[in-house]
Amino acid sequence: MLRPLTRSFRPTFISLSRRPMSQSTLDFNKVLYAPLSEVDPEVKNIIDKETWRQYSGLELIASENLTSRATMEANGSILTNKYSEGLPNARYYGGNEWIDELENLCRKRALQAFHLDLPFGFAALTALLQPQDRLMGLGLPDGTAKKKMTASSIYFQSFPYGLDPATQLVDYTALASQARIFKPRLIICGASAYPRDWDYEALRKTADEHGAYLMADIAHTSGLVAAQELADPFKYCDIVTTTTHKTLRGPRAGLIFFRKDGEAHKDLEKRVNDAVFPACQGGPHNKPLRALAGELHKHGYKLQTGGTDNHLVLWDLRPLKLTGSKVEKIGDLLGITINKNAVSGDASAQVPGGIRIGTAALTSRDMLEDDLRKVADFLHQAVQLALLVQKESGSKLLKDFVRSATVPQEGKVGAQKVAELRREVRTFSRRWPLPGIVGPITRPAGIEEDD
Repeated sequence: MLRPLTRSFRPTFISLSRRPMSQSTLDFNKVLYAPLSEVDPEVKNIIDKETWRQYSGLELIASENLTSRATMEANGSILTNKYSEGLPNARYYGGNEWIDELENLCRKRALQAFHLDLPFGFAALTALLQPQDRLMGLGLPDGTAKKKMTASSIYFQSFPYGLDPATQLVDYTALASQARIFKPRLIICGASAYPRDWDYEALRKTADEHGAYLMADIAHTSGLVAAQELADPFKYCDIVTTTTHKTLRGPRAGLIFFRKDGEAHKDLEKRVNDAVFPACQGGPHNKPLRALAGELHKHGYKLQTGGTDNHLVLWDLRPLKLTGSKVEKIGDLLGITINKNAVSGDASAQVPGGIRIGTAALTSRDMLEDDLRKVADFLHQAVQLALLVQKESGSKLLKDFVRSATVPQEGKVGAQKVAELRREVRTFSRRWPLPGIVGPITRPAGIEEDD
């Protein structure tokens, strides 16, 4: 309820002129007012080197993006001083009135971002399941990051569903059959390396057949869901989780949405809140990607599922007799940041047969379709160069591959070609702005380059 003011309001001004820091701050506290470059130039130099790396290269990690200057300002604000475990109006510590206001504003904006009129991680699993309850999720080689060593596999019984070998799409029919045998309490959809959209309606039917919860992890695709470019999971799921730093391009944080309608969800809010605290809590665009995928397809390369519906592609390197580790390494040497990734049919996730590519960070640097076609050409050259280096190394070992790519050897041209392509990538990359950085970007001390 709003309460009207009953007395006149006079603004209060705080004067800082009585005790200028330079004259009256105690010596042992003066460090609190000095910039990082004075307090710790070594750390400042490391940050500058990372800035230079991002400016000089192409970031193609699907789970990364480039955040804004405003987000950096907020992350580096005075809010960092405050402990705020708990929930608005129910904190473990006092002095959280403005933190409460900020968190409530975040909740409101999160609902607005996903066009939700009514409120709809591991904390989510803790809320829904008891220890040793059963859950189903997409298997590791087919597009997710779950492994037996994760906490969810220790506390809960898990059973993976997979892809149709012919189409490399989620096999919803097989999933439904497996669920009749496994009897899950929870079905999880969403993945870190699956380039297609999800049939949430089919998953809902399977979940309802067994009285199971349905949870969507849209950490990778939340920006596309909010833009209504992908199917809406909120219509069918009991819980939806996401991070905020990938396609949403925000700070590194997470959100849990839960349903509040219906008898099955009457206590879900309390269970989720209790799971977050105290149980677990402590102190883009997709058209450019399709342009890139199209160029790779023209070169005859194999993409898992044959293409993409979202912000990433999964490139199957096995037909080329290359491993994801070697192509990731050649990318690092060129200034093209990608990551090795298991693909459907891999015998071992420890020797992944593919790489995962995402373009969110490049669109944040203003690159569009034609620019991404140029990036695709760099990737094509990188893979062809990896084949050459692998042949010249005469070995399957990664250390021999790296040596052949970096150390000039008589009668071999791999290292020279790596250096040439690296200079070309740098020249291209430095044409584009870097979000969050104002003013000229200069090469910091400690960076030695061959250009």
